[in-house]
Amino acid sequence: MRLNLKLIGYPIKHSLSPWIQSTFLERAGIEGSYTLHEIPNEELFAEEIKKLREAEVNGFNVTVPYKQTIIPYLDRLDITAERMGAVNTVSLEGKEWVGYNTDGIGYVQALRDKFPDLSSNMDVSILILGAGGAARGIFHGLVQTGYKKLTLANRTKSKGEDIIKGTNASVITLAEAEKNIAAYDVIIQTSSVGMNEQKQIIDLSDLREGTIVSDIVYQPLMTQLLKQAEEKGGRLHYGHTMLLYQAREAFEIWTDKRVDVTGMSEAMIARLTGGK
Repeated sequence: MRLNLKLIGYPIKHSLSPWIQSTFLERAGIEGSYTLHEIPNEELFAEEIKKLREAEVNGFNVTVPYKQTIIPYLDRLDITAERMGAVNTVSLEGKEWVGYNTDGIGYVQALRDKFPDLSSNMDVSILILGAGGAARGIFHGLVQTGYKKLTLANRTKSKGEDIIKGTNASVITLAEAEKNIAAYDVIIQTSSVGMNEQKQIIDLSDLREGTIVSDIVYQPLMTQLLKQAEEKGGRLHYGHTMLLYQAREAFEIWTDKRVDVTGMSEAMIARLTGGK
């Protein structure tokens, strides 16, 4: 059977997902296609989703701004998507559309593959910057994996408190995070601050040498935050790997196959930097 896979969202014309998933199909020896299905506005959403139903797609990814919008159109959600209130992967199972969220677990896999020492130490002190959808996904991915010392920092603490509900994590302000930055082993920047701009969410002047600093922004690849982290002797983790690893989790849901991603991170960097 030939797989019919898609990505829905807007704007998505420059997405790397078709290249990633096409590579996965090739590596897994599966015939199929992964194409873009752009939905310019929410008024067209119901009509476009009906087209996907009629086209009998086997699965699709969902990106901004439709990760919540898609939920009423699904037959059921897996427990992670339900907890997060957002879906980034839909799979046709029997006659049902089932919603999943692979953002968090994909991010954690990417981080642990880059820094294997994190796989054996659940007691590292982790700081998450921001309290948007990405922060929610990453926080739940870390909790699900078993990390115990989690702190979330945001400008408004109430948004962070909503994310950590039911856990032992704590919430602080960005100013408090900046002041106590040396206390953390891993710092994860989850907001859009730094995307195509020379800005950073907090100052890392007091960063401890050897601290892992991760920024999910990948345009530019080397954000202002990562530049300062490098100057302070931090260990860097780039944002593009989250996209790669959450895509691998989605592919496994659709196909039951775990693909090898060797060399793909480097190939993505070449694409993102124009081969430089």
